[in-house]
Amino acid sequence: MSDSLALVDDAATARAALSPLRRELLARLHEPASAAALSEALGLPRQKIGYHLRILEKAGLIARAETRKRRGFTEILFERASDALVIDPMLLAPPDPGAVDKQDRFAADHLVRTAAGIVREVSRMRAAAADEGSRLLTFTIEADVGFARPADLDAFAARLSEAVSTIAADYAPPGKGRRYRVTIAGHPAAGTLSAPAIN
Repeated sequence: MSDSLALVDDAATARAALSPLRRELLARLHEPASAAALSEALGLPRQKIGYHLRILEKAGLIARAETRKRRGFTEILFERASDALVIDPMLLAPPDPGAVDKQDRFAADHLVRTAAGIVREVSRMRAAAADEGSRLLTFTIEADVGFARPADLDAFAARLSEAVSTIAADYAPPGKGRRYRVTIAGHPAAGTLSAPAIN
C-alpha cells in the first residue's frame, strides 16, 4: 500500500468509495485480505463481498497484492491503493462560480473555493511527483491572531498584502524561476463562533 493521500476527482470513483460497505472494506484493506477473509470478518456472503471488491478494483481504489493457491483454488488478496482518500471538495460545485465572489477577499465562499483548489492542485502535483520519484516542495505557515474590531481585520489584511508584495519583489521576476502560488487565508479559529463577536 502507498502511504499517501489519493485525490478522488470524478463522481464515479467517489460513488464507489462512499457507500458504507465499501468504506468498511477500504478500512479493513490497510493490510492485504481476501474476499473469503472479509466475508468471514463481516458476516456477509462471499459473493456480495466479491462484487464490491470488483467495483473498488475497477475504480482504482484497491489493487491485487498477492495471489496464492489455497485448498485447490486460487485466492486473491487485495489491499487499498493509498493510505487515505481526499474527495475533491468542488466535485459537485457549479463549473463557473460568480465573478463577484472571485474578487471579494472577505467572502467565505471565495475562501472555500480557493482552499478546494489547493486541495485539488496540490494532490495532483504530489501524485505526479511521486510517479517521477521526486518530492513536491511546499510550505505552510500558520498563526493565531486576535482582532478586537472588524476594522482591525481589514487593516491586518491590507498590511499583510503589502508585506507579501514587498517580499515577493525580492525574488525571481515573472517568467523566471519556478513559480509558486502563495495563498494566505484567515478564518475564525475552530470553536470560536459562539464567542462574543468583535465590535
